[in-house]
Amino acid sequence: MAAMGKKKSNTADTTIVQNKRARFDYHLLESFEAGVALTGWEVKALRAGKAQLTDSYVMMKDGEAFLLGSQITPLATASTHYVTDPTRTRKLLLNRRELARILAAVSAKGQTCVCTKLYWKGHLVKAAIALAHGKQSHDKRQTQKEREWGVQKQRIMRDAVKQ
Repeated sequence: MAAMGKKKSNTADTTIVQNKRARFDYHLLESFEAGVALTGWEVKALRAGKAQLTDSYVMMKDGEAFLLGSQITPLATASTHYVTDPTRTRKLLLNRRELARILAAVSAKGQTCVCTKLYWKGHLVKAAIALAHGKQSHDKRQTQKEREWGVQKQRIMRDAVKQ
C-alpha cells in the first residue's frame, strides 16, 4: 500500500496584510482579485510579513492598473544586494474586462479603487482590490458604534456563560 501523507488544510490563513482603514473609510462596492508584479526581494519580505497597505490605492493609467502607496520593507540582506524602493509603484495584473469595469467606475464621480488585502494563493501573491465610495463622517461614527456594540455583546455573553 502507498503511504498516506497528511492533507493540507484549506482553512490556513493565507493573508499577508489587510487594509483595515479602507473598510472604515469607504463603502466597498465590488471586489476583484488581481495578481501583483513583484521582484524577488519583495516576495521574500512578504513571506516575512513586512508589508503595509494603510494609505494605498489603485490608479488607472494607459488602460493598466497600478498599486500606489503600499510599502514593502526590505529585509536587511536585500538592501545590501539590490536597489530597493519600499514604496515603488507595482503593476496589478487583471484581465481586460475587469480593467474596463474598474476604469468606468473610477471615472464616475465619487468612486475610487483601493487595495483591501494582500494574500497568498499557492505560491503567488494576489491583491484583493475593491471599488469604493467614500463614507461621510456620520457613517464612520455608525461603524464605530456597531463595532463597540459587538464587543459589548461578546462581554455580556462571556459573563453570562461564567455565571
